[in-house]
Amino acid sequence: DNRNQSFTFVPFIRWDQHDDERSHADIRELTWLKASYNWELRLGIRKVFWGVTETQHLVDIINQTDLVENPDGEEKLGQPMINFAWIQDWGTLDFFILPGFRERTFPGVKGRLRTQPVIDTDRTRYADSQGDDHIDFAIRWSHSIGDWEIGLAHFSGTSRDAEPLLELNAKNEPVLVPYYQTIDQTSLDLQLVTDEWLWKLEAITRSGQSNGRYFAAVGGFEYTFVGIAESDADLGLIAEYIFNDGKKSGTTPFDNDLMVGARLTMNDVQNSEALFGIIVDMDGHGNSVSLEASRRLGSSWKAMLEGRFFNDIDLQDPLSFYRNDDYLQFELAYYF
Repeated sequence: DNRNQSFTFVPFIRWDQHDDERSHADIRELTWLKASYNWELRLGIRKVFWGVTETQHLVDIINQTDLVENPDGEEKLGQPMINFAWIQDWGTLDFFILPGFRERTFPGVKGRLRTQPVIDTDRTRYADSQGDDHIDFAIRWSHSIGDWEIGLAHFSGTSRDAEPLLELNAKNEPVLVPYYQTIDQTSLDLQLVTDEWLWKLEAITRSGQSNGRYFAAVGGFEYTFVGIAESDADLGLIAEYIFNDGKKSGTTPFDNDLMVGARLTMNDVQNSEALFGIIVDMDGHGNSVSLEASRRLGSSWKAMLEGRFFNDIDLQDPLSFYRNDDYLQFELAYYF
């Protein structure tokens, strides 16, 4: 249809020899798209990403996190939706109808990185009487104005974050029960590109959590040194600050944290790049280190390395579950 229609199918399956909770199958995308001059209609299962910062994507709320795939929370489950985009000179308006809530995946008793006590997904509870049949709605306006990229959004529906409730199971053992509340979240994401500087901000205000409305934000910059040591490589220095004024209301361990890092881009034929970062708890509860690197091998292969390391985590910190754990993954992909 002159490229005005498309169909996308992305299946996914994982089998884990140790953890039954990590073995699962999912449809990441199963989408039909119809495009016109000033509108687009998408029906089916999709992944939609919102966000500009490195450390935490506060505004990214459409898809549920597939936590058994990666502890960074950036792997997502497919979300059934109807998405209509209205494209105008003053920006793009996206309308979302989101039926069929997806529960977050969590590692089991033999999985890593797991909580202690373990999360019992068989006892999941919802604040809304419709449970996972509740239909969610979202709207987002996005636009480019000069060097600025702006996004304003509102979401109304079941929170993708599960509040853990401490209970006893049938064996009288302590377990954490996921509790999904009905929320309203309004968000702003900004990005400014000027010369070698890249400024970023994500901010939200959310109501519906147990302790009422709260505000959270993450913002910072990336400054790039172009052609370091008279080479083709670029080096970007990154700094971001994370703030959350309702730590007890939110489900994130980050409420007063500073991240510093560096991004090395070789600009070579193999597209070699690496990203290093450390998040320091400003309240003195420890730090976490992350590393991501990738490089193409020949014309069909790509190698990727990713790691998460936790250091000096305080017992009172929400990350204390992982204080004796680290995570390292090597991935080899073949494209055909």
